[in-house]
Amino acid sequence: MPEPGYYFGAMFVSYGINAAFFIAVWLAMYIFMDEISVTSMIIALLVIVFGLLPVTFRLSRVLWIYIFIRYQGDRECNKPTI
Repeated sequence: MPEPGYYFGAMFVSYGINAAFFIAVWLAMYIFMDEISVTSMIIALLVIVFGLLPVTFRLSRVLWIYIFIRYQGDRECNKPTI
């Protein structure tokens, strides 16, 4: 059961991932296009951010939980006792 602040913390990781997408889209448009309009920038950002929304949500939750909980594999102490 995730703690109450789990999703709140994952929100900050999601913000960082989306900021990286914004910078990547801006750099790609700056390098490959001669002239960038505000409309084309907004459309490109909306397509990228909404297209990758499921990936961003899943990745942010996974990254946030991996900060605090380490995977221990199949150890004897993790097996239920009968």
